[in-house]
Amino acid sequence: MKYKSLFALILILALNTGYANSEVDSLINVLQKEISNSKIYIKTKEDKIANLKSLLTDEKASLNNQYFIINKIIDEYQYYSFDRALLFTEKNLDIAKKLKDKYKISESQLKLSRLLVDSGRYKEALDILKDIKRSNLNDNLLNIYYFNQKEAYSGLNFYTMVKINKNEYRELYYKYEDSLSKRIALSSAESMALLEKKYRDERKLPKALEINTQRLKNTKIGTREYSMVTFERSILYELLSDVDNQKKFLILSAISDIKSNVKDNASLSNLAMILYSEKDIDQAHQFISFSMEDAKFYNSQLRYVNISNVLTSITKAYDLRSSEQKFKLKTFLILISLLGLLLLAVVVYVYKQKNKISLARNNLKEANEQLNSLNKELNIKNDDLNNLYMLLSKSNDIKVHYIGTFLNLYSEYIDKLDVYRKLVTKYITANKSRDLLDLTKSKQVIDTELKLFYKNFDESFLQIYPNFITEFNKLLKEEDQIVLKNNDEILNTELRIYALIRLGITNSSKISKILRYSVNTIYNFRVKIKNSAINREEFENQVKKIA
Repeated sequence: MKYKSLFALILILALNTGYANSEVDSLINVLQKEISNSKIYIKTKEDKIANLKSLLTDEKASLNNQYFIINKIIDEYQYYSFDRALLFTEKNLDIAKKLKDKYKISESQLKLSRLLVDSGRYKEALDILKDIKRSNLNDNLLNIYYFNQKEAYSGLNFYTMVKINKNEYRELYYKYEDSLSKRIALSSAESMALLEKKYRDERKLPKALEINTQRLKNTKIGTREYSMVTFERSILYELLSDVDNQKKFLILSAISDIKSNVKDNASLSNLAMILYSEKDIDQAHQFISFSMEDAKFYNSQLRYVNISNVLTSITKAYDLRSSEQKFKLKTFLILISLLGLLLLAVVVYVYKQKNKISLARNNLKEANEQLNSLNKELNIKNDDLNNLYMLLSKSNDIKVHYIGTFLNLYSEYIDKLDVYRKLVTKYITANKSRDLLDLTKSKQVIDTELKLFYKNFDESFLQIYPNFITEFNKLLKEEDQIVLKNNDEILNTELRIYALIRLGITNSSKISKILRYSVNTIYNFRVKIKNSAINREEFENQVKKIA
């Protein structure tokens, strides 16, 4: 049902001449699909024939039954395989002779002559027709007799090269055609076919197309009749120089031939010739090759010869084009190979460059990391320099401050000595020797000056090392850390001793002279503090490093 619907649609499209090019392309696609499906149709055909042949194996089958079955087999083989159709036709003729049935003998002879006519064996067909007595033929067989005569002389007229014979064959053709026309009904398929051919021969093409259209309505795709009507329609369009419609109906005829397993066909080879003239070598070669296979399968000598003439030209053009394509393909392959090698070289080059770039990026990354590290170090150094600058600036300020302080103190001590000198002079002038002696014996002046000295030293030292007490205590055990007892006290004796050590004065005798203690006292203080240190051996070195 699917195929019937499909080809009904194709038929509608084929009758619409408004879309010729697209229709032809679509129909060619369908034809190619049908060529692919041809083996399926062949198998169906063979299965049907096999079933008919199996009926002949029945021993109870009478000769009449056998004759009837063989007739069915002949119908299946008629346009499918000449050799097998001939074999069974001759077998049926033998059966008819055994039965001594004049009707069956004449029927078999007519079938044999029709087979020979269809395969182009015109002389052999006429020889058989000569042996048939027309008086033994009923109306139906007589029609077949005239038809076979007409077709035989039509073929001889078409193919003979001898002018005298050609005229003779033409006259005989018209004679039997006229006899046949008079015998058949005007509305019959045979009558319409003869009328169409008459109009075609007279070049009354519109009338011939009108008759063909009526005939086409009475046929179905996939039958021998449809194949013949569409083929004859393509001839009409050829005479009208309408190539698109000519191709269209040749394609429809070829599709019908394939579906009905008609191996004795002309439509596909004619289509191939048109495509060849249009330089469509691929499809022309495909179709002519398929048509040649059909001709070989059927064993039609006439069709085989006709196709061979065309096949040679198409195959030569196909081989030439194939050679050109192979040369182009070879050239393209060489170019592609060269381009492939070039591409490979480019890929290798790009890969190497990529590695170099990757390496350069890694180096750059490392350099950036080093630069960042150097920048950080530089920032630290800058900070250190800034700090150092601040310290130097501060140190300069301290130096200026303490130079001023020293000069001020020195000036004060000069003033004090001058006051003390004047006081001594005064006491001596006034003969107050005893009072002067009492004054010199008193330590009050020394104690006062010593306290002032300690105060100035403590303030000056802590101005330079403000974190000294905190950092110093970090070097001592927690329980032995120094806590100043008096809020007015800036440094105590232990701290002053190590303050001098921080300033680089490590000799106990020098420390004792500065602080006005005995050497033993200084030594005892140092031992005591060392014993309280976390790291006794490195204690004084650590003190020297306090910032």
